[in-house]
Formats: sequence, structure tokens, C-alpha cells
Amino acid sequence: MDIFNVLSLIGGLCLFLFGMNLMGQALERCAGGKMQTTLSKMTSNKLVGFLTGCGVTAIIQSSSATTVMVIGFVNSGLMTLKQAVNVIIGANVGTTITGWVLSLGGISGDAIWVRLLKPSSFIPILAAIGIVLYMFNKKHSKKDIGMILLGFATLMYGMDSMTDAVSGLSENPQFRQLFIMFQNPILGLLAGAVLTMVIQSSSASVGILQALSMTGQVTFGAAIPIVMGNAIGTCVTAMLSSIGTKREAKRAAIVHLLFNVIGATSLLIVYSIVRAIFEPAILNESASIVGIAVVNTAFKLLSTLMLLPVSSLLESLAIRIVPNDNTVEKTVKLDDRLLATPPLALGQARTVAVEMAQKAINALIASIGAFTGYSPELAKSVREEEDSCDELEDILGTYLVKLSAEQLGEKESEEATALLKSIGDLERISDHAVNILESAEELRDKNLTLTEHALKEYDVISAAVKEVLELSLQAFENSDVQCAAYVEPLEQVIDQLKEQLRTNHILRMQDGKCSVQVGFVWSDLLTNLERVSDHCSNIAGCVIDMAQHNLNVHQSLRDTRHGNPEYDKMLETYTGKYALPV
Repeated sequence: MDIFNVLSLIGGLCLFLFGMNLMGQALERCAGGKMQTTLSKMTSNKLVGFLTGCGVTAIIQSSSATTVMVIGFVNSGLMTLKQAVNVIIGANVGTTITGWVLSLGGISGDAIWVRLLKPSSFIPILAAIGIVLYMFNKKHSKKDIGMILLGFATLMYGMDSMTDAVSGLSENPQFRQLFIMFQNPILGLLAGAVLTMVIQSSSASVGILQALSMTGQVTFGAAIPIVMGNAIGTCVTAMLSSIGTKREAKRAAIVHLLFNVIGATSLLIVYSIVRAIFEPAILNESASIVGIAVVNTAFKLLSTLMLLPVSSLLESLAIRIVPNDNTVEKTVKLDDRLLATPPLALGQARTVAVEMAQKAINALIASIGAFTGYSPELAKSVREEEDSCDELEDILGTYLVKLSAEQLGEKESEEATALLKSIGDLERISDHAVNILESAEELRDKNLTLTEHALKEYDVISAAVKEVLELSLQAFENSDVQCAAYVEPLEQVIDQLKEQLRTNHILRMQDGKCSVQVGFVWSDLLTNLERVSDHCSNIAGCVIDMAQHNLNVHQSLRDTRHGNPEYDKMLETYTGKYALPV
């Protein structure tokens, strides 16, 4: 093996790792929404958790990525440790699918159908389809499919390059001695662990072993301990990811480590005993590319059969290793670990945005009630909700900006933009809640009162504002376009009410029924209520924009108002419903 073979090996390895990463990221973007739905339905049922972990990992081709996601969910309180244990075990089995995909390279035969199954036959076609989809499509979904095909083609070309580069080692005695040395179970285990720690992917390290097996020098006796070591090495990513997390998230990473260490150690002991007593002849035979895939899958399945029934024991051990203490842990609203999987990060951001919307609208409705039922407790709750909304806006804004720097699909990019717009409106609604509360406090502190007629008018406009708040919240929470469409005609009615109420107040002042001081408070109150409805209109507009894949809110609102019979009908309905008392 000369310097040119070494360079080919390095280049092949780089292509292999790059292709695997490229394909994995594109798969995550394509399957992101489904992953979010699947993971959100987690239960404590062992089989459901196991199959979910197995399925998600098979889709995104990385047990490390799944485990990091799980740690992020546990850290954010979206998943319990009990649920995480079973998902992590499933992830370790799901990662074996990569070995089977790579084993296609070992297919041999002269029959046409057999030759068509070889990657060298169909990879160029997939690459051609992939480049067409990627370069000549505007839709991100089709670009991602093209990226998956290109990533897979790159991965397989890298695999072929590595295989060709090491083919000259088949007659090299030093290379053969190296793998004879790895037949020592401890050395083989350490070699597999170190390799996987360096490249941080057990799938990739198995792929490298499969490429080396094409030399015919890798025996089953060397491959088995190396595969077991791979399982231990892959825990590094999860352990690093758990740094700085809450106790439960650290325990999830420990569970991942325990599963692989206990599984590898136990089966290595069994393997060593069987080897010493029975000396199976197969251990001295050359492992094929398919044989290594079988070894990898058998090892993961045996570990699962041994530890899945006692997964609660892994949970208990993790709690012992990371015990409870008296420190109060800060709640993590949004976990940066999920940014690597944008659809999941966006789903978490949306959950927090809905929480913010509920707080803002609860604060506004409470402040409206302060005019007739003021209490210090109510005032305190409004201000606390407003402070909470300010904090959530900062957290969400920062998180969404970070998320926007990631490679997002078209739908995710639109939703991230809509959320950024909406949280600004939600924060302003909470500010108006405090302004309305202060108007109520000013009347109270100065012993000012509204006339009986003004109070009746206030009941009408406040009822309209409450309804527009509820409609916008329902539209935002459920992405309900129908509810969003009802917001705009009601917002127009509130605008009209504001002008009528201002005019009525001026007439009362002219008749000497109301004071100028009360007039200032009344004017501020009406302005705040009208602006709240404006912010509700903006939120509803974002919901409509999302449905129409158009980020021009003002254009959407204009389209809603003009030439729309449904809008005219609802405007008439709301005008009658919120008519002022005579």
C-alpha cells in the first residue's frame, strides 16, 4: 500500500462521512414534522418507546442524533426519564440499518438482476436524479429529496474508494497481524471504542470495518470485539451533549452509556467463554461485508433482549449515579441541542409561543375586569404575566434567530418567520394589559368614576375585545384559518366602536356629565383596547399567511377585506352583536 492508496483511503473516508452527514440532515428535514408528532406521543410503554427510538434512528441514520434529541426533550421537560430509557434502547437497534444498506456493496454474481442490485449499477442513476431535483427545483421538499439521493451516492462512492484503497492490503502480512492482534477481545473492544470516539458515529465506524473486510483479512474473531467497542465509543456524543443540562437529562445520557457498556461487557464475557471452551472455527474465517452487518445487528438485538425487560434497572442506576440534591434547577424552555434538528426545535418554540399567547391574553382579560372588580391580587397577577411575556419574548426571539441560521425547509422557514412576527404582537398585548390596569388604578386613586352610560359602552367594547382575543388565540394555537378570518371583521367593528365612544364622551363633556380628567383616562383606555385588536389582526394575518405560504400580512388582510362575501357577512353580524346602547 503506497502513499497514493493512503490518499485514496483518506479521500474515500471523507466522502463517506460527508455523504452520511448530508443524507442524515436531509432526512431529518424531510421527516422532521413526523418525528415531532411521533416523539410527542411518547408513553411509558416499553415496546412503544423502543419501536419509536428504533424507527426514528432508522430514518435519520444516527443513534447519536436520536439520543441527543432525547436528552434535549428530557432537559426541556417534554419527556420523562422512563420514556427516554426505552427510546434510547430502540435507537441503538435502529442504527444497524446503515450496515445493511452498505452491505449492498458486497453483492456479487453475473445474473442481470443481481448486478442491478449492486450500488455501482444504480448509484449513478440516483445521483443523476438527485442533482436534477436539487438544482432545478424551487421547492425545498424536492431539494431535500435530491440531497438525500446525492448524500447516499456520495456515501457509497466513498465506500467504494475506501474498498479500492485497501484492496492491496489483502496480501500484506503486517495488516493481517494487526487484525490477529484485535482478536484479543480487550484490544478489539478498545480499538472499536477509540475509532468511534474519534469519528463520533458507530454507523460510520461499522462502515469502515466493512470496507476493510473486503481485503479478506478481517476475521469474525476480530470483528466481534471491534463492533462491541463501537457501541461504547458512540456514547461520547451523548455524554458531551449532557454537559450543562438538568439532572434528568444527565441521567438520560448515563442510561445510554450504561446500556452500551453493560451490553458490550456482558456479551464480551460470554463471547470470551464460548471462544475459550468451544473454539468455533468461524472465528478464524474472513468476515464479509454482510457478515459484519449480521454481527452488528445480532449484538444490538442481544443487548436489547437482555436489558429492555429490566430497563427500570437502568433508570435506577442512572439515578444513583446522578443523585438528587438540594439545588433548585432552572426550567429550560428551549434547548439548544434541538437546533441540530430544526423541525423539532421549531415545534418546541411553537409550544413556548402558545404558552406566551395564553399568558398575554389572560393578562389582557384580567386587566379589562379591573375596572369593575379591582383587587391588589388581580393587579399583581397582570404585572407578573406581563413580566413573564417579556422574558418569553427574549428567549423565543433569541432561539428563533439561532434556528434561522440552520438549514430549514421551506415550511419551517415560513413558520419561524411567522412566530417571530407573532411574539412581538403578543408582547405588545401584555404591555397594553398593564396600560389598561394603570388606567383603572388612576380612576381608583383619583376617586374618579365613569358615568352609567360610559360603563355600558365599556361593557360593549370590552366584550368585543375579549372575543377578538379568544379568536386570535384559537387561530394561533390550532393554526385555524377559519377563526383567523373572523378576526379582521371584528377588528373593524372595534375600530368603529372606539371612534363612536370618543365622540359620545365629547358630547357628555359638553353636556357637563363628565369631567376632562375622566376624559383623558377614557381616551387612553379606548386607544389601548383598539390597539389590542390591531395586534390580534396581525396574529390572525400570520396564520392566514402560513396557510397561503405568503409572508405579506398587509396584503393578506387587504385580500380578506375586499370582495369577500364572507367578510361582509361577518362584519354585519359583529356590527349588530356589538351595537351600542341607545
